[in-house]
Formats: sequence, structure tokens, C-alpha cells
Amino acid sequence: MVKSRLVMAIGAALFVASCASTSPQNTNTADTKKNAPTLQANSLASAQGTAELTMEQIMADPDWMGRFPEQAFWSMDGEDILFYQKREGSDIRDLMMLENGVGEPQKVAVENLHQYVADEQVHAADDSFLAYTFEGNIFVRFNDGSLRQLTRDDARQHNLQPMTNGQLSYQQGNNFFVIDVNSGLSRQVASLAFKEKPKANEEPKDYLAREEQALIQFVQKERKAAEERFEKRSKLQKENATLAPEPFYLPEDKELVSASLSPKGDFLLVAITDPQSWRDEGDIMPNYISEDGRVKSENVRRRVADAKPVEHQLVLLNLTNGSQSTLTYNTLPGWNEDVLAEVKRENLEAEGESYTSEEKPRPITLMSDWGWDNGAIQWNAQGTEVAVMLEAWDNKDRWLATVDTSGKKLVSQDRLHDEAWINYTHNEFGWLNDGELWFMSEADGYSQLYAKSIDGSTRQLTKGHYVVESADLNRSGDYLYFQANIEHPGIYEVYRVKTDGSGEPEALTDLDGMTAFELSPEDDELLLTHSTPLMPPELYHKAVNSSETAKRLTHTVSEKFLSIDWTAPELVGIESSHVNEPIYTRIYKPEGFDENRAEEYPAVVFIHGAGYLQNAHMGWSGYFREFMFHSLLNKNGYVVADLDYRGSKGYGRDWRTAIYRQMGTPEVEDLVDVAGYLESDLNVDGDKLGTYGGSYGGFLTFMALFKEPGLFEAGSALRPVTDWAHYNTGYTSNILNLPQDDAIAYRRSSPIYFADGLEDALLINSPMIDDNVFFQDSVRLVQRLIELKKEDWETAIYPVEPHGFRQPESWLNEYRRIFKLFEENLK
Repeated sequence: MVKSRLVMAIGAALFVASCASTSPQNTNTADTKKNAPTLQANSLASAQGTAELTMEQIMADPDWMGRFPEQAFWSMDGEDILFYQKREGSDIRDLMMLENGVGEPQKVAVENLHQYVADEQVHAADDSFLAYTFEGNIFVRFNDGSLRQLTRDDARQHNLQPMTNGQLSYQQGNNFFVIDVNSGLSRQVASLAFKEKPKANEEPKDYLAREEQALIQFVQKERKAAEERFEKRSKLQKENATLAPEPFYLPEDKELVSASLSPKGDFLLVAITDPQSWRDEGDIMPNYISEDGRVKSENVRRRVADAKPVEHQLVLLNLTNGSQSTLTYNTLPGWNEDVLAEVKRENLEAEGESYTSEEKPRPITLMSDWGWDNGAIQWNAQGTEVAVMLEAWDNKDRWLATVDTSGKKLVSQDRLHDEAWINYTHNEFGWLNDGELWFMSEADGYSQLYAKSIDGSTRQLTKGHYVVESADLNRSGDYLYFQANIEHPGIYEVYRVKTDGSGEPEALTDLDGMTAFELSPEDDELLLTHSTPLMPPELYHKAVNSSETAKRLTHTVSEKFLSIDWTAPELVGIESSHVNEPIYTRIYKPEGFDENRAEEYPAVVFIHGAGYLQNAHMGWSGYFREFMFHSLLNKNGYVVADLDYRGSKGYGRDWRTAIYRQMGTPEVEDLVDVAGYLESDLNVDGDKLGTYGGSYGGFLTFMALFKEPGLFEAGSALRPVTDWAHYNTGYTSNILNLPQDDAIAYRRSSPIYFADGLEDALLINSPMIDDNVFFQDSVRLVQRLIELKKEDWETAIYPVEPHGFRQPESWLNEYRRIFKLFEENLK
């Protein structure tokens, strides 16, 4: 299906959700954010406290909580609402439908899936049909409701493009076709061949060949005949319109990255690169538990320490005259700047060497974004202009450029430079109906929407200390719909803004939390996914221009879950000692909490993973087991804090990039401030503090224990990074550059270099078939702790688990150990 805006907003960690019981103040300035009001989540209205809250229940298969709607979307005609739902006791997701948006959801039969599910979809230029792909085959739905299947094979068609003549183009392998949706006639309009252009005869390669061809008449006759056959075939292919055109021959040492055909059918813009491999021969991981009882070698990704620069080359292919033109990057501002000069100089001087800066071309690629599904090459509907988004491989620049097809060159429309790194997200862009570009940018420090005229003028459509997410242009092109945390950093609502810049953003929802959306095909209704800190995601519906409250459509949360009296967290802005912004933190307090009682409370600080993720918000957390565990800790007398340290998502560019070249420093400073708040404001015993977290949270658990001994009496690091040089390239090189350029940043940011600081109790929990953070990370740190003769630490290993555990038994074992660690050290 088309990637849902709901999914894009939620992201890999499923962090988007919402609810608060108070009306937040507008906090669009740093001063008001510093003193932001505390938000209190609603308790569950139906909570009766009848089910027992136990570790076994929390860590059981999550089916017991309910099987919540996932990836909701509109039917193609906008009449029905569909979503995926986990099948009970299985990992399979079934497609469910709310017919006409009402009633009980019904499972869509397998034989009817093609009527609803689209891998990609496009509208005809005149809106006469909707074309889409299902399982690699093309379907067309006409305005009268009729459906036609145009292909049925295993070749897998994709990259659909509506043509200005009412036809449809698609890509199949390295071939491009245009199909008449009425007759079904398909014709090949272009093909790419990565090899030398064929010749009638090969040129003589050496002395013997030259002499043979000069002396022997038979050889001469054969070569002449071959030339004549070749010319005849070439003439037929060029002049007979019933045949496929001659391929475009591209360098044989390259491969295709992406390609986009003009809606007019006159140009094809392609990106090519050197052949890429995601791993090297030595990138393997042993799997000790297999069906045959043998050790299995699993392939894993390359480490950032082994990364090599990648460059994409843009080639403009003229389908009218068969010419091809390579587009150079020297028209992009900063294309040859030595942006890492100071970093390289610092590192070389540390080794007693000097560095001389020089200008030279930087490797540049098509932009890659975590959330978008439209790609980095986009034509306007008329096929007269094409825009590309490019990024420097060193992560310091992003360019939005158009292609001058007559001058055969790139024309820069916008350059976003960041001395730290360009964000992984917030890079969406597209064409407005009047030929202007719209795009998202952090140019003013926050992700905002902009429009750009081809004549050069730029207007900012949104502005403020908030983050715009998941922009969607309506069909008429007069509004951009988006999700944003305008009212409060932890509350996301749905808004729209006029693309002509004539008005302020208009709020379309008021659900006091984080609400994701899908705009209906007719742009008149919103399909919403809404949740609260205590209520998992459910679907809601609202007319765009209605002032009525959104109507709830699904009730998938189990009565057993609803019956438990979960702790309703508060969202607090804790003052920072280092920046003029608060550290937003979820606070979970035990029942009957008394900040003035004589006996001080023990406390646990949870550290979320992913680094760039928002978890201190007023919605359902992707860390749902941890949320439930925090209620269990409350039942046992603990105060719990869950903070969005610097580097987290949702707070703008400066908060995100504070960790540049120093991962584990600003975040630990924030942990110190949160610990101080717990002690000074919540009657927490400063000698009874513990912490835990997984992945990036595991890394920060190490850094806190190693760099600030005594801050926490005990900590548990789950699936933890110990040396960033072993992590992946896409994430790590943004923040720390490459190890060969910036060894200082890696040594400054990797726990293994600080292990000598361990003084407190430590539990390391490591899955063994983790292809994200390798088990080797923990193995190397364990060896380091042994060599340092450290005590009071232990390791728990999980032989069959990947990065995200799959077995309830493993979850239970892990959290029993964490609870025992806290009980033994904090009480």
C-alpha cells in the first residue's frame, strides 16, 4: 500500500500519540518553553484496578493488550477506511475494513486485496483514472468505478508516472514503458544498458589483427557484410515506430540508483553509481541456535569504520534525439568546499601532523530520507520542470535543484548547510500546481514549510519554535496539511496552511496530544490515529471543515488492559543547567506520593533508545513494555523519570545537533539535571537512583555510569552500543563523521574508552543475533572490564534474540533481572 502518513509520523519507534487533561499554553518562544507548564495525563475512565499488575503479565505476548489498528488508510474511492490488524497468536497482519467508515471492522478477503492495497498510486493528469500497483502488477480504477488490470506477470512493474497525453508510464527492470490504459497497448520508450554501445565490427586490437584485416580479402568481405547488416538494423530501429528504440548505453562499471521519466515522455533523468555492496566478506555473525544444530553464519552490514564514499552521477537522457548529458555538480554552491577542514586539522594536530585545506569536488548523492515515499526526483505535472534533492556524502549540505534541460545543467534553488549534519528527516518536497516548489527545511532552526518560485523568491509558510512533520499537499494545491507540536512540544495536532503564504496555520484537530492523519482522496475528510499515555492508538474520523470533535471508529484495546490502574504520567519541563530550554521528562509517581514524607523515595531513570526519537510526550509510547514496567515500579515505591535528552526528536535543530562529535556528553549532563530535579523537587534519595535503557539508551547507561560514577547506584544496559566505530554508516557518520577523519569524536563518544570509571552495579543484557548493535559490542566491553579488574557487574545473554526481542520469555527474563538489580541496590 501507499505508505501512510500515520506511519511516517510515527516512525520506526512508534512514538506518535497523544493526550493531556489540561489545555497547554502556546510555547513558541524559548522563554515560555523553559517554564512550560506540567501536563497531567488522564487516568483511564474505565480503570477499575481489577486485573493484577505482574511482571509476567507485562512481558507476556502483547496480544493480551489488544490488537490495535496499524497503517490506516482510505480506500481509493474515499468511501471506506482500512487498516491492518495483527492476527491473534501470529505475526501475520490482516487487512480490515470499515465499510463507509462505520460499523464493526471486517477482514478483507485475500481474493479482494487488489481492490484496496496499493504499493504506489498516481492520478491521471486530468483525473480520469487512478493507477496503482499491487504485488508488482498495474491496475487502473476509472471514475465510473470500473477496475482494469493491465499487467499480470512476475516482472514487477513500478515507478508509475501519469503522462500529459492521458497515458501511463512505468518501469520494469531497466526498461521504461508507456501504456494506453484504455487499449492496454504498452510500448517501450527507453531502456538502459550498462555496457559499451555495440559496433558492427571490433577495432583491431594488435599488430596481427591489423595485418590480417589489411591482407585477407575474405576477412574484409565479412567485415563489410557485418557493417551492412548493422546499418540496416539500426535504420530499421530508428525509422520504424513499431520497434523499441535503441537503448541508452551507460558505463558498464556503473549501476542504476534511480530514474524518472518526464510526464511528456521527452526526457529521462537517471542517477547511476559504482556498484555498491551493503557488506564485506568478513561481515558475519554466528547464530548458535539453528534447526540443524550447527553454528550458522549470518550476513550483517558493514561497519562505519569500513565505509567508503559514495557518489551518484546524474545523467539526462533525451528520448527525442537519443542524446545523453552528464550533469555536473559545479553549479551547486559549496560543491567543492572542504567542510571538514577544521575537524581534520584538529585530528591531525593531535597526531603531530599538519593539514592543508584544498577545494575539491565532494561526493554527492540523491537525498535519502527516513520518512518519504516520493523519492528524490520529482517532475511537475506538465513535465516541463524536474526537481532533485541532493545531499553531500559528508552530511553537511542538502541542495534542492532544478534541471535546465536546454542548458543541460543543474540550477540550485535552495542550499541547506549545517556544520553538524543535515537531518535524516524533514526533507520532503514537491511541486505546487502553479509551477512553484514547496519544501521542508530546518533553515531557521526548526522544521518548517517553504515555497519557492522558479524566479528565485522564497516565502516561509510556517514559522515558530515547533516542528512540522508529514506534510501532504492537497489535490488542488492550495493547502499543505501537516502534523506539528505548535501548542506544546509533547502535543501534536493536525494543521493546514495556505500555499500562497496568505495565512497562519489553521488547526484542524484539538485532541490535546499527538494526532497523526491521512487526508481523504477528495481532501474533505481526515482519518486520524489518536492515543493517550494510557490508551494505545485508535482510529478517529473528522470532516476537514467541521468544528465537531473527531469521532472514534475503533475500540481494539482489551478490557483486561483497561481494567488495570496504570500510572498516569506527568510531562514536566525540567530546567537545564546548560541550555535555555527545558528537558522534557515523563514523571511517574507512586500512588499516594508525598513529597514531604520523612522517608525519601528510590527512583529509576529510563533512557529511551534510537537517539533521535521523542518519548516524553502526551501519547502512547512505542516503549509500551517499559511504560507498564514503570507502573510496576511505582507499585513497589519507586519514582520513575523518562527524559528526552539532547539529541532527541521534536525540539528543533539545536537540540538535535548538541551531540555532534560528543555523543554521551550533553545527554549525561541532562541526566545529571534530571537526577538533581528528582532529589530537590520530588523527595528522591540521591543515593538510591538507578537507570536503564536499550540500544542508544544502553549506550547512555554506560556513559552515565562510566563518566559520572556515583550518580546512579545501579544501571542496566540493554542491547548497548559500546564502540561507535562498529555501528552503521547512515546513522553514525552524520553525528561523528568518519573514524578516519575524526578519531577524536569516536574516542570521545564510545563507552569502551571510559570503562575504567565504573564503580557502581552494572547489568549488561545482550541479544546474540542482533544485526543492528552487534553482540561483539558487548563482548569487547566485557573483555575490557575483565582487563580493568572491575567488580560488581554481570552479563545476561539471549541466544535467539535480535535487536528487538521476539520471545515473551526473553522479555520476562530480562526485566526480572533489571527489577532485581534495582531491588538489591536501591532499597
